[in-house]
Amino acid sequence: MIALDLSRLLSRAVSATPSGIDRVELAYARHLGTSAAPYCFVARNALGGIGLLPIGAVGDFIDRLAALWRDGGLAHERQLVVGLARRLRIAALASRPVLHKALRESGATPVYLLVSHQNLDRPRPIARLKSATGARFVCLIHDLIPLDSPELTRSGQTVRHGRRIATVAALADAVIVNSAATGETLRARLGGRNIPVAVAPLGIDVPEAPPLSGGVPYFISIGTIERRKNHKLLFDVWQRLAAELGQRTPRLILIGQRGFGGEEIADRLGVMRDIVVERPDLPDAAMAALLRNARALLLPSLAEGFGLPVVEALAHGVPVICSDLPALRESGGGIPDYLEPREEGIWRTVILDFLMDSPRRQAQLARLAPWRPPSWPEHFAIVERLIATL
Repeated sequence: MIALDLSRLLSRAVSATPSGIDRVELAYARHLGTSAAPYCFVARNALGGIGLLPIGAVGDFIDRLAALWRDGGLAHERQLVVGLARRLRIAALASRPVLHKALRESGATPVYLLVSHQNLDRPRPIARLKSATGARFVCLIHDLIPLDSPELTRSGQTVRHGRRIATVAALADAVIVNSAATGETLRARLGGRNIPVAVAPLGIDVPEAPPLSGGVPYFISIGTIERRKNHKLLFDVWQRLAAELGQRTPRLILIGQRGFGGEEIADRLGVMRDIVVERPDLPDAAMAALLRNARALLLPSLAEGFGLPVVEALAHGVPVICSDLPALRESGGGIPDYLEPREEGIWRTVILDFLMDSPRRQAQLARLAPWRPPSWPEHFAIVERLIATL
C-alpha cells in the first residue's frame, strides 16, 4: 500500500494559486485516486505524528482545490476548501493507530511517500512509522538550492534543508528527483549511503484557454518573485528599454507571489508600474491565456532544481529565454535561448530580437514545432518501477 502524505496541500489550501511543489503533490494525489494500486492518504497531525485521512473527504478536497487553482473561485468557495483542509487535519489527529494497523495488514510492503519537503526536517515520526509498520520511505527532492546557494534563500533555510537531507540519508529507502542535476547534487550529500535515486522529470498539465489577442506586446516571467529568480536583471533591462523606446516599450508581466528578497523590488515596481505589471493571483486558466500571446517567457534565474515555467511555456508554443543552468537545459533541451544570467546587455539584445519576428525568434519557433512536453504518465511509470524494487 502507498501512503501519500498530503500535509503540504492541507497547509496550502488558503493560497489562491499553487507553487510548483504544490502542483506536484496535487498531481500525485490525483494519480493515486485513479490508480489500481492500493493506496491511502496521510498527513502530519498537530502533535507531529502521521495520521490516516478519510479517503472520501480527501477526494472532495482535491477536486475542489484543483478547480480553484485552475479557474479561480468566489470567497465562499475558497472558505469551503479551507474548512475541508481544517477538518482533514483534525481527522489525522486521532488516527495514527488506525494508520499503523492498516499498513501492517495491507498484505504487501507499505510505502510512505512524501513528494514535498514538508516536515522532512522532522524525522522522528517517519522513523516511528517505519519501525511500527515495516514501511519503506520514498521521498521526492526538488532541489538543494539552500545548501548550494545559501545567499539566495531565507535565513535559516540552509540549516533546515540540511536537516531534510540528513533525514533522507538516514531513513530513505529510495529517492525521486526531478532532474539529473538535482540527483547528482543529492548523491554527493548522502554520506556514502547507496540509496536508489530515480530521475523522473515532472509532467505538465496544459489547461484549455483561448489566447488573448491584440494590445501592447509583452513578455512574461513566471515564478515566485524572489532573489533567486533574478528579477533585478529584468528591471535593469526594462529601465534601459524605456529610456530607448519610450512609448514603444513592451510590457513585462510578472506572475507569482513575492518571496525572499521580494521587498527589494517593491520600490522599483512602483516607479515602473506603467511598463511592469505584477499579477500575483492568476488562476492557471487565466495564466495560460496570458502566456500564449507573450513574445517569450523570461527566466533569468541564478539557481533552479527543474524549471517548470520553461516546460509550461514550451507546452503552450511560447519561446523561452532563460539562464544557462544544467537543470534548465534538461527541461528545455535544445529549444530555448540560453543566456548567462548576469549579462544585462546580452539579455537586452535578445529581448529586442524576440520583440520582433526576427530570425532568432523564428529559429526557436522552428525548433519548438516538433517538441513534446514530458507527461505525468511517463513520470509515474518511473516512480512505480522504483517502488516495485522495494
